Amino acid sequence: MSEPASELQEAVAAAFAPSGALAGADAGYREREVQVRFASEVAAAIDAKDVLVAEAGTGVGKTFAYLVPTLLSGGRALISTATKSLQDQLYLRDLPRLREALQVPVTTALLKGRGSYLCLHRLAQARQSAELPDRFAVRALARIETWSHGTVSGDLAELEGLDERSPVIPLVTSTRENCLGSECPEYRSCHVMKARRDAMAADVVVINHHLFFADVALRDSGVAELLPSVDIAVFDEAHQLAEAGVQFLGATLGTSQVLDFARDMLAAGLQQARGLVPWNDLAAHCDRAARDLRIAAAGALRDVRSALKLRWEERGAREEFRLALEALARACAAAHEGLDTVSELSPDFVKLVERAHTLEQRARAFLLPAAPGQVRWIDLTAHQARLVESPLDVREAMREQIERAPKAWVFTSATLGDDDSLSWFTEAAGLEGARTLRVGSPFDYAAQARLYVPRAFPKPNEPGHPAAVARLAIELAHALGGRTFVLTTTLRALQTISEVLAEPLATAPGGSIQLLVQGRSPKRQLLQQFLATPRSVLVGSQSFWEGIDVPGDALQCVVIDKLPFPPPNDPLVEARVKRLEAEGRNAFSDYFVAEAAVSLKQGAGRLIRTESDHGLLVICDPRMAQMNYGRRLRAALPEMTPLASESEAKEWLAVLAQRH
Repeated sequence: MSEPASELQEAVAAAFAPSGALAGADAGYREREVQVRFASEVAAAIDAKDVLVAEAGTGVGKTFAYLVPTLLSGGRALISTATKSLQDQLYLRDLPRLREALQVPVTTALLKGRGSYLCLHRLAQARQSAELPDRFAVRALARIETWSHGTVSGDLAELEGLDERSPVIPLVTSTRENCLGSECPEYRSCHVMKARRDAMAADVVVINHHLFFADVALRDSGVAELLPSVDIAVFDEAHQLAEAGVQFLGATLGTSQVLDFARDMLAAGLQQARGLVPWNDLAAHCDRAARDLRIAAAGALRDVRSALKLRWEERGAREEFRLALEALARACAAAHEGLDTVSELSPDFVKLVERAHTLEQRARAFLLPAAPGQVRWIDLTAHQARLVESPLDVREAMREQIERAPKAWVFTSATLGDDDSLSWFTEAAGLEGARTLRVGSPFDYAAQARLYVPRAFPKPNEPGHPAAVARLAIELAHALGGRTFVLTTTLRALQTISEVLAEPLATAPGGSIQLLVQGRSPKRQLLQQFLATPRSVLVGSQSFWEGIDVPGDALQCVVIDKLPFPPPNDPLVEARVKRLEAEGRNAFSDYFVAEAAVSLKQGAGRLIRTESDHGLLVICDPRMAQMNYGRRLRAALPEMTPLASESEAKEWLAVLAQRH
């Protein structure tokens, strides 16, 4: 006999009923059994102050499924999601709609990392001393200056068209290292402090995973004060939680951190203590030491265009690298000594003393062996080297947070594993004892979608594979008239495929098809162009596999170049494999296939977004059809009708093309 429904569960069921509050607020609302079941489980977790891990397929409506019981419970809530744009969607769209529909008098707040808010003190400094690289940066600073007089929140997301990669942003925002805190002349009007005060006073606060872990690691975001006071913590897009945590729970030393420090020290020194300390020399030594460390980290890799992850063993023991790291420690120590002599003159110098000391300590720590249970590597880009020491997962950190104070914890995503215990997620997050729930999509995938895995196709390790993917994508895009995503597992494949696509798409029968390639324009702009011009093919790598919502006819074909296994030579992957093997487990099955299943579900999830969508998913990897593990990967996908040949795939696309 099932347990009687609680008061909260009854209120939730009433809200979702055909005659309930949601239907009353939206004429297009339809009750979905899977959504109601999910919402009821969230209500039960809130009642019991329990941990719930829930996978909800596309179309379930998971956002409302956790927000409705959260709002009706009357408790304080913290809601964390994966990105700042998803935060904005929750705060600006979903919460106001539900608050109105449910008639609940809750106050809400949006809290982002300090790098999202304008720092008035640093804006004033930038105005006086910034060396801007080009006229675009000069224009961006002028726009920020004008906007600063009218903004209430100080959230840079308000500025339409401001490129998040702009070199101006670090000049007008603060970091934990350079924030003056209560010593700042602008402290009373500080946007970061106002956002934190609003969060402490609100009933529902929307944050992101990076902010959550930045606080776990550094106590630097205001979440530490907030978390003990909430009754419910919800983590949406929870499949990104573990990787976000790993980034923050370790120690890092970036050459760009040192360059920023040298620039700030020189500016403050020349403005406030000119002639008292040899500022130019100290800054130049730090600058040179940072650049030399990046060169030593690169080694023989002279032309680095995309981000690389290097094993620590490849560089850490080399004399050239160790000497560069020692020189960096000495340069930061000399800066520390010089700053110390003028620290009483200004709060800026007090903060700079702390930064110099931290950088010196980090450099010296990386000269010593890694701590037990940690893995080290070097992130290398065209402009910087980042030394990283990190835990292998977030188990300990999450267990510690959950044990601190009793509350409901809800973790949800469309992809959390390929088994009923959702072990891909629960193991990495230390949540093996949590209640789990899997609710499938309400969509009729067998009718709406087709799956084609070409069997007579080059294997991914053969040199002709990327060109073969491109040739197949050309045939499909011609048949459909664009409306296609090509998702690649590597940036190298993205380049090759987009080069092969260019001319055949430009000269397509029936008129040219626009080619959009990740990296050539900002992501948001590419998506806008894709939606505005349906005769388009968009080629994207990792950032287009998830979090992209293109409902309707604009996207009807998704081509995936190969199975998305983790790169075996990635230092973090290697360390995780070693741990599994030491436990006597099968790393290929328990890690590589499990990771590929989750990534594949994410990529495939771009195709069908509503009950009326139709499309074709193509996975250009014959291993999906030929290997034993292919069966497991196919089972992880929604039940799309399989197609046996390219001609069948084109016939299906021709049917879809006629409906346009």
